[in-house]
Amino acid sequence: MTAAQQEIAAQQDAAAQQEIQENHVSGATVWLTGLPSAGKTTIAYELAGLLREQGRRVEVLDGDEIREFLSAGLGFSRADRHTNVQRIGFVSELLARNGVLVLVPVIAPFADSREAVRARHQAAGTGYVEVHVATPVEVCSVRDVKGLYAKQAAGEISGLTGVDDPYEEPESPDLRIESQDQTVRESAAALYTLLTERGLA
Repeated sequence: MTAAQQEIAAQQDAAAQQEIQENHVSGATVWLTGLPSAGKTTIAYELAGLLREQGRRVEVLDGDEIREFLSAGLGFSRADRHTNVQRIGFVSELLARNGVLVLVPVIAPFADSREAVRARHQAAGTGYVEVHVATPVEVCSVRDVKGLYAKQAAGEISGLTGVDDPYEEPESPDLRIESQDQTVRESAAALYTLLTERGLA
């Protein structure tokens, strides 16, 4: 092979590698944990809109929808909550490893359950970001999007996370959002910035 042929071959190889890199999109799971009415789902859908504007493949695994379609029959005992979180973690990792950016606004109150999901992603080499939407319970109870705090106060329900059921805050999340101090767009923008810095947006 002549020098000219070698140069042409090298250029073709470089072009092929560049095309592979451009066509390869890394997926990841972004888990938004926090109390009921913390703003997890609202932030997730706002972020999903931003990402789709950039042409990203995005799915939101909403906790209520998962409860209805994937975890129907599960209650709210610690064991059932753990099972629910692991099912969501399995689905999110499956999507993420196939190039989807998966946003998971799910309470997931127990640290060991969340850590098991993180470990699943790490074992598969799949990106995982934990976000704590750290809205104080006093603010959440005023928002009370689903009326859960009012029902608990009236004695109609029990086992409300953060009130009469435990919530174990993440000790070192990848991002902590104080949603009471900023707009939904600002919260989503902060998360978008983190994902961009990590090459995931």
